[in-house]
Amino acid sequence: MTVYVPEEFAPDEADVLRRYFTNLDGPVFALVNLPEVVKGALFARYSRSSKSLRRLFLDEFVGELDIEGDTTIDATVGLARAEELYERVFFEYGDDSVAQLGGVHLACEQASNVLTKVLEWGRLMSYLEQSTRYISYDARLGGRYRFHRDPEVLASRHGTRYVGDMDRLFDAYSAAVQQVTEHVRDTVARGADDSEFVYRQATRAKALDATRGILPAASLSNVGIYGTGQAFEALLLRMRAHPLPEARTYAELMLSELRKVIPSFLRRVDIPERGGRWSAYLADTRDRTAAEVARLFGGVPVAPVEEVTLVDWDPDAEDKLLAAVCYASSGLPEHQLLERVRDLGADDRVALLRAYVGERENRRHKPGRAFERVDYRFDVLSDYGAFRDLQRHRLLTIEWQRLTPYHGYSRPELVDDAGATALFDEAMTRSAELYDTLAPDLPEQASYAVAMAYRLRYVMQFNAREAIHLLELRSSPQGHPSYRRVALEMHRQIAEVAGHRAIAAAMSHMTVDAPELERLESERRAERRRS
Repeated sequence: MTVYVPEEFAPDEADVLRRYFTNLDGPVFALVNLPEVVKGALFARYSRSSKSLRRLFLDEFVGELDIEGDTTIDATVGLARAEELYERVFFEYGDDSVAQLGGVHLACEQASNVLTKVLEWGRLMSYLEQSTRYISYDARLGGRYRFHRDPEVLASRHGTRYVGDMDRLFDAYSAAVQQVTEHVRDTVARGADDSEFVYRQATRAKALDATRGILPAASLSNVGIYGTGQAFEALLLRMRAHPLPEARTYAELMLSELRKVIPSFLRRVDIPERGGRWSAYLADTRDRTAAEVARLFGGVPVAPVEEVTLVDWDPDAEDKLLAAVCYASSGLPEHQLLERVRDLGADDRVALLRAYVGERENRRHKPGRAFERVDYRFDVLSDYGAFRDLQRHRLLTIEWQRLTPYHGYSRPELVDDAGATALFDEAMTRSAELYDTLAPDLPEQASYAVAMAYRLRYVMQFNAREAIHLLELRSSPQGHPSYRRVALEMHRQIAEVAGHRAIAAAMSHMTVDAPELERLESERRAERRRS
């Protein structure tokens, strides 16, 4: 386990925290004895704060709550009570489905950005991750820059170089943030109606967006997770089979805390013939597949590709969509509906789809499940920062390859405009050389060295209904330029490559024009709410 930097709490603070958190000194802990709206609000605030969850709770939430009735509660020793309750419910009433009915809010702090993607793999969970867009990552933790210090790396012959190169990457990031911030404020005028606070927040966010590519994947983050017992069981089984030591370590920490809240739902995880075999199966199939792929295609040169490529779609998609539109309102079987819609004239086809889509006043007005009849599969090669945001869309199929520096990197134009090109490129070279140093001895941990500007290859497959949600959201004006570009290109290819212009037209809340300051309108709205 990497060295966790625990917080210090005053005795009166610790007395309050014990009522609501399952431990006060570890990086993983569950939230208990709090209203659901409070836990949700805590996690929402968590993603945009540099504070730990426990400190955030003390500073911003305790004063708004009536906690006098909870003085006798000690959540750090709640295992026996929880075990008695859940044993009775689980074994008297149920099968696996019972484990879908108990949920837990769990915090995982000081996790690397490599680990956060492992944590956020499951579809049936909710996540909030600390954002690189709202806080500057050059703030130190316990006097040190915030990056994961893997014990195997530190104990190896590369340990000293690893720490030194990581420190230099964070030095470069800090210098670049300052340089780009000053450039943005020199070149973008403050609006007449904008406060100094809104202007400084929006310009700072612009600089953080442009420079986050220097940050290594080892950068630490805080993640809030909400899931059912069944979803946590699946997550822990995957993490126990994962080749990254950090993932296996956090699996044990998470299991320990979850057992204080929903112990019976997780009983199978470390039973050798149940969870043990399940995790072994996942590890075995992964290793066997990797070996076969290396044998078959290990020496094949990599062909150059565009950033976004639509690789699979259905040429009959719009006929199938129209038949699906008609299905719930008709008494005909689907094969007959398909025959009928193929004979419709252009005007009738347009009228039918227009009626189903309706007048979408905003992007939250989405057409129904008929759009799930149509699928798209994209091969994407974007910078790791954009991948981190796109990966969090869970109602789709996404697979990604190993993070390396071998696909090159993206350098924002704003970095060049601010005169920080050499600083940025030097950081990329340092990152790549550190990866090459680590990879022969520590192939899994080598990805910690890769800066977020380096490109990662991944595939995204989703239906047209999910495309409406994903592409409209990720093209919104406040979006990061790197993933806005991916979303806009996906939309273009659905219309022009697949030829599904009617489906693309249903995405009526795509935003093509980029604002000068992406976060400006969001900051304005936040200030109006505060007022």
